[in-house]
Amino acid sequence: MRSIVIALILLFSTAGAAFGVGDVTRVVDIINDSEGYAGAVIVEGELIGDYGRRSDGTVWTQLNDDPYVYAPTVLGNLGGANIGIGVRMPAALLEGLADPGGYRERGPVVRLEGIWKHHDPERGGESYLEVSKLTLLEPAIVLEENTDPIPAGIGIVLIVIAIGLGVVRRRGDATG
Repeated sequence: MRSIVIALILLFSTAGAAFGVGDVTRVVDIINDSEGYAGAVIVEGELIGDYGRRSDGTVWTQLNDDPYVYAPTVLGNLGGANIGIGVRMPAALLEGLADPGGYRERGPVVRLEGIWKHHDPERGGESYLEVSKLTLLEPAIVLEENTDPIPAGIGIVLIVIAIGLGVVRRRGDATG
């Protein structure tokens, strides 16, 4: 029985490597130790901003890995600073992918595999991820901002009061 348990533990602990799934690196870790992560990395997050298409067939964009990926500001989350890195990839990897996210839409959530380039001399010292593989984890979604009824109600009441005061004052000026 003991050998079966050990065999199962080994099987499950190596399953990620067998299926080609490596450890996902947090973007904040790359930012904090850029030189230490130079080389092959896997990151996950939301594509944001825009797709900067270049004449050489590549695209630049930004990948954010912060609290706003799954709990956007428009839904009430104030989870801290944006945390992201620049990414460069062949344009073909973006075929069929929605536009990157912004305030009113969450962009595609993706897993990117590639080479982290720390101060790449070929790109003027830029640090970025040279992407070789893109996997869509979640599609882009439109975010709807809900109106809080209490402030909206207070606003309507104040508008009615202002209009009422204007009418009363005008009548007073007309009779006065």
